[in-house]
Amino acid sequence: MEAVRRLQPVEETRPRIAPHNIEAEQALLGAILVNNEAFYRVSDFLEAIHFYEPIHREIYEVFGKIIRSGKTATPITAKTYLPDTLLEDVTMAQYLARLMAEATTVLNAADYGQAIYDLAIRRNLILISEEVSDRAYTADVETSATKQIEEAEKQLFDLAEKGRYDGGFLGFNQALTDAIMMAGEAFKRDGSLSGTATGLTDLDRLMGGLQRSDLIILAARPAMGKTSLATNIAFSVAKAYRAEPLPDGHIRTVNGGVVGFFSLEMSAEQLATRILAEQAEISSSDIRRGNIHESQYSKLVETSNLMAQVPLFIDDTGGLNIAQLAARARRLKRQKGLDLLIVDYLQLLSGSSRRANENRVQELTEITTSLKALAKELSVPVIALSQLSRQVENRDDKRPQLADLRESGSIEQDADVVLFVYRDEYYLKNKEPKEGTQEHLEWQAEMEKVHGRAEVIIAKQRHGPTGTVQLHFEANLTRFSNLAREDYLPDRFRE
Repeated sequence: MEAVRRLQPVEETRPRIAPHNIEAEQALLGAILVNNEAFYRVSDFLEAIHFYEPIHREIYEVFGKIIRSGKTATPITAKTYLPDTLLEDVTMAQYLARLMAEATTVLNAADYGQAIYDLAIRRNLILISEEVSDRAYTADVETSATKQIEEAEKQLFDLAEKGRYDGGFLGFNQALTDAIMMAGEAFKRDGSLSGTATGLTDLDRLMGGLQRSDLIILAARPAMGKTSLATNIAFSVAKAYRAEPLPDGHIRTVNGGVVGFFSLEMSAEQLATRILAEQAEISSSDIRRGNIHESQYSKLVETSNLMAQVPLFIDDTGGLNIAQLAARARRLKRQKGLDLLIVDYLQLLSGSSRRANENRVQELTEITTSLKALAKELSVPVIALSQLSRQVENRDDKRPQLADLRESGSIEQDADVVLFVYRDEYYLKNKEPKEGTQEHLEWQAEMEKVHGRAEVIIAKQRHGPTGTVQLHFEANLTRFSNLAREDYLPDRFRE
């Protein structure tokens, strides 16, 4: 019986035809012939390649060339650049005349154009799915499944971006409306900020918060605390997250935000320990060594339960290139939402192009340019941490300058904001004179002045002032906080 079943003829299945609409294509081409204004209503998003019928692609391309040259596209002017005979019994002149007879109105041209465009996107989607399936079946040993997923995601995201035809110029009245809405949101938000609050009052006051689409470079020499500042900001933003549903089903962030953190140097566990130490107010070194008593452990558990609800997502994959990072950021935006992206740190990223990898300066240029493009594409602030060159150590005043940014001038060029972290205490501690001397007493007095203080230097800001912000830094908790400045204190607390 099994043998008979095997010998039975297999029922043929008809191949499915790719989605298309020949009538819509004909109606649009006819509309352009009747009134060339119809072409300008679709030409900003519709290209010849989007037509399903090959001859329609050719006709649309010829129309475009004629109209853009300042001439009028008609059956007479167009047929010169098209094949004479379309079918055995139909000439090109007859077909163009038929298109005019079946034309839609200029008012409907954009709708027909969008229908043609959407069908082209669907055909491309089918093509991508077939390519993904074929690659999965025939992949060689060196091509990992993860690599195939990343390639597929990139193709899908590129297709999604190409599928957007809502761009173009905005009328100034629309731009003004958007500006007023932004100002209104800032007025309602805590601290009256136009951007996302960092939780550090003086820094927010000078920057107006973290602005969408900005590339913010946070740079420092080792041991200054740049990663600590980044984690402080990340958790503060995630902790303040509040959102509301919109009528179309999307979620709008009202305060704080969803944070993505690429930790290329530290593991997710190390990063979490830092944040846990800061929030529970227990030394991170004590947590690692288990040097805590029972009440502190209970506080750790309680704090971790509260932290678990915070929308902070950490990717600690090492050796990422900029294309992989961008793909993962897009995925997070699509799946969970994204309001702030942090990269720790810039010099651990690699470029995606082979040519860039041959030259480190070119590679870093590609990385910073791509991060700025990613900030605009996702409409989120991107904070990228960066190392500084050793030339800082050769100066008497070790406060960083823009010239200290390591390896590439493109960092300064592409950045909207450049922040430096500086702690005088770190350098002064290494200059301790011999105890019992006058110099040691003077050194102690200086140490008392700078103990627990840090500076965040705003060296560049496209849309605001530069300046220096004083912060309080607790090294054992890896925590930056607002400094209780003397001029903020009541008289009875002043010396």
